[in-house]
Amino acid sequence: MARMAGTPGTPRVLRAMNDRAALDLLLEHGTLSRTRIGKLTGLSKPTASQLLARLEAAGLVLATGTTAGRPGPNAQLYSVNPAAAHVAGLDVNTERIRAAVADITGRTVGSFRLPTPHRRAGSAVEQVVQAVDGAAKAAGLGRTDLHRIVIGTPGAFDPSTGRLRYASHLPGWHSPALLDELAAALP
Repeated sequence: MARMAGTPGTPRVLRAMNDRAALDLLLEHGTLSRTRIGKLTGLSKPTASQLLARLEAAGLVLATGTTAGRPGPNAQLYSVNPAAAHVAGLDVNTERIRAAVADITGRTVGSFRLPTPHRRAGSAVEQVVQAVDGAAKAAGLGRTDLHRIVIGTPGAFDPSTGRLRYASHLPGWHSPALLDELAAALP
């Protein structure tokens, strides 16, 4: 007996795939109705309703209004909840560390720029933490509100030695314990 994609016996993996497809569509198209999500994914209206209910309960989507001006009942509209997750990205070079925080839609909500003197006594970890905290504060968030942090530097990380290679012009970024220290400071 075949099961529909949203019935209680449906494997979790299939539900997760449907949920992800709906989130991707909402990110791509913006606000959509249940019917439109169903048409774009090929899911039935009941299945689309179930997946939107799951996403809404998880805080990933919001009901944002209804359609108007068309015959028949107004359809509920949904969009991605921008506050569902935040990430930080850092761009490090010899002149500065630039940090930015974005919401789940990719919109930058806070940024911070920290000069990096060529010769400094402070550690790279302290500067990264200061830049992350500055960008998070500019976004009205705290460091613990960030779901992921990505750091881009010139050079290449060598996993066998734990060192940053080909970036001798970045003082303080060559400690073999740097990755562990960053992970401890920014869990």
